[in-house]
Amino acid sequence: MKKIIVALFAIAIILTIFLIANSNNQIPNGWFPAGSNPSEYEMGIDNSTFQNGQSCVYIKSKNPKENEFGTLMQMIGAENYLGERLKLSGYIKSEDVKGWSGFWMRIDGYNNQQLGFDNMRGRAIKGTTEWKKYEIVLDIPLNSKSINYGLLLGGEGKVWFDNFQLEKVDNSVSVTNLKKVKELPNKPMNLDFEE
Repeated sequence: MKKIIVALFAIAIILTIFLIANSNNQIPNGWFPAGSNPSEYEMGIDNSTFQNGQSCVYIKSKNPKENEFGTLMQMIGAENYLGERLKLSGYIKSEDVKGWSGFWMRIDGYNNQQLGFDNMRGRAIKGTTEWKKYEIVLDIPLNSKSINYGLLLGGEGKVWFDNFQLEKVDNSVSVTNLKKVKELPNKPMNLDFEE
């Protein structure tokens, strides 16, 4: 089973490299396209529209089917953030988004456990909007392996993203985790099974 997973991962990387090499898009250094059907989305750098600086990144739909999405993402090891609270923030502008858009962040543990997740689905960006700052805040448990994050467009439209920041914050900043974290009891319970 492990060999099959490794082979599938290798195929996914080769396909991603092929898609990048055979597209007219200029993918920013350190990022890669993914999603349910990334070939239905144009992704690249825009030097004419930006929130601040000289460029931003965009995702534009081609002809996606219902419930398809494209994302531009990064994946990093969690070792520098274990036990910390992490905030992903940045600016988003949208045009004619008929599905939804937003940032996303997922914390993965070992054995493919999902330890934290937020994709802004409940506060999604739709329609046409001007530049606005958005953020996601998640705790990074001690058993975390990787931190995955990016920006996504689901359905039709075009979105621009600029000035990402990934920073440690203190516990006064509320988490936006969509994954329900089961709270552990702070003492043993019903050890004699009589309750």
